[in-house]
Amino acid sequence: MTILVTGSRGKVGSHLIGLLHARGIAVRAGSADPSKLTLPEGVESVPLALDDASGFRAALAGIDSVFLYCEPSQIDAFVKEAEAAGVRHVVIMSSDACLLPDAADNCIAAPHLVVEQALEASTITSTAFRCGALASNCLPWAWALKGAGFVALPFPDSYADPVNEKDIAEAALAALTEPRFQGRTYHLTGPQALTFAEQVRIVEEAAGRSIPVRVVTPEEWKAGRAGYIPSDIADELLVLWAKDTEPLPLTGDIEELTGHPGRTFADWAEEHAPAFRG
Repeated sequence: MTILVTGSRGKVGSHLIGLLHARGIAVRAGSADPSKLTLPEGVESVPLALDDASGFRAALAGIDSVFLYCEPSQIDAFVKEAEAAGVRHVVIMSSDACLLPDAADNCIAAPHLVVEQALEASTITSTAFRCGALASNCLPWAWALKGAGFVALPFPDSYADPVNEKDIAEAALAALTEPRFQGRTYHLTGPQALTFAEQVRIVEEAAGRSIPVRVVTPEEWKAGRAGYIPSDIADELLVLWAKDTEPLPLTGDIEELTGHPGRTFADWAEEHAPAFRG
């Protein structure tokens, strides 16, 4: 069995490669720029940009299963090449925005739904991971501290369900290697619902320093993200944060897949504390 991991420079993909390699499973790392990858010895890399179909055939040759990031622009071509190559199973790293009532028209959810639906319509078994907020979404706070000296939050009392990327990678390992998990949809959340303000306090404790917070207007926050986050995505995030004033519902899907409870946000903060110390 050989598994293709797309987005291999990402936090989930890179960790998954290590897990597969440690299990003795043949893994091929796909990346738009393989020269920037740091891979375990013996792991093959291949040029693969999910928005450029020219690399699909070579990347998929001899592949049994795929860990797939959601990029909809060339998904039909990707599915066609995967079917031709004999791929049997794809694990999709999707978004819990797909659970929204307006998901088909939502700028965050829609691209993920397109990928999910393309695989569902194919001959390939697919397993969708609808992931909550990634814990690493808080890493830009470290950059803000170094630059501005404070963290700007438009809705400090808005809740998130931060899920550790290592847990997603371990869940993907399970889904890629154990048939009983395949062909299903999972909603992956962290083990706690936390407000942004609570997350800041947890990072403060881990880093051993004060993290000033400045409450800003939605317009100020969006202006500060211009060039980093597309305007429509920024608008949708602000809408979601304004609504999420109650703890979000959590699932046990991480534990079902991995056999252990999800890592807490405090676990993540301890691991990444040096980034916040400056």
